[in-house]
Amino acid sequence: MSLTLRTISREQHLAYIQSLPAASHMQVPAWADVKAEWRSENLGWFDDRTGEMVGAGLVLYRQLPKIKRYLAYLPEGPVINWFAPNLTDWLEPMLAHLKQQGAFSVKMGPPVIIRRWEAGSIKAGIQNPDVKRLRDIEADFIEPRAFEVADKLRRMGWQQGEDGGAGFGDVQPRYVFQVPLANRSLEEVHKNFNQLWRRNIKKAEKAGVEVVQGGYHDLEEWQRLYEITAVRDHFRPRPLAYFQRMWTALNTEDPNRMRLYFARHNGVNLSAATMLIVGGHVWYSYGASDNIGREVRPSNAMQWRMLRDAYALGATVYDLRGISDSLDESDHLFGLIQFKVGTGGQAAEYLGEWDFPLNKLLHKALDIYMSRR
Repeated sequence: MSLTLRTISREQHLAYIQSLPAASHMQVPAWADVKAEWRSENLGWFDDRTGEMVGAGLVLYRQLPKIKRYLAYLPEGPVINWFAPNLTDWLEPMLAHLKQQGAFSVKMGPPVIIRRWEAGSIKAGIQNPDVKRLRDIEADFIEPRAFEVADKLRRMGWQQGEDGGAGFGDVQPRYVFQVPLANRSLEEVHKNFNQLWRRNIKKAEKAGVEVVQGGYHDLEEWQRLYEITAVRDHFRPRPLAYFQRMWTALNTEDPNRMRLYFARHNGVNLSAATMLIVGGHVWYSYGASDNIGREVRPSNAMQWRMLRDAYALGATVYDLRGISDSLDESDHLFGLIQFKVGTGGQAAEYLGEWDFPLNKLLHKALDIYMSRR
């Protein structure tokens, strides 16, 4: 297949995304409005024979301080046929185009899954003292074509950091936790939860925890819970304006792109979460909870409601986003994987993020600058 790459309109880009079963929420045109501090461009790949659009990518450009050169970033993209035998024919025109646009380096995150581990295998791994990381457990599913993709990228000159591409930019998680919903009944999904989860859902029900959907005007209440979480878990919270922008941008593009949930008890909001929807892929995106009321298990109740809503939307996967690959109980991120494993889903490992230095000197300089930050 002979391909042509060119800049497309947001409308063309959106129409293409809507024609697919799913795509990353970071590859919809409106994501450019969420990341307002980056310049953006929509790219389309066309089949020369038919003139039909066969791929798309959202590129975010970040300018280097003091000079007109850019880092070009395609988060969880581009949305192309990654298993095509002629992968170079897809990526070479993209690199040439981005270089023309003033990019000195390109970062992308192929939405390709290499391995999957079932919850049962992870649980067994946690109990095994010799197992320290997910990679130490034999995967339940391996995608051989993913290794071919990695091989082709390396041969083309794409690079990955030692830790799987944790260079600069908004690095996306390499390991995520997903609950598959396709061809399963809700009863099956619920049965697959571990005992603790099922008990906690029941506990919340008994206590009278109710889970409700909020709107734009509830984002201030979301922010209150999120900032409590940030203090407790030692991370820097995003400002309220970020979530307001996210809500406006995503829901203007598609009125059902972003949702907000609250779990409340006796009229008091105890936990909250944002949910993102693109086709059949639904993400639990940000979560927050108060330091009080944990004994009534608001977070379990909320996740179960969100999962049921995702199922009602016809989702094929409910994605709980990032986990660490560490299975060491003393690791501060261990609680996260433990919580998510309780849903009975699967851990998935993506190919990770890849860099292509178009100007090696500037690429190196930025890498050093970012590592010192």
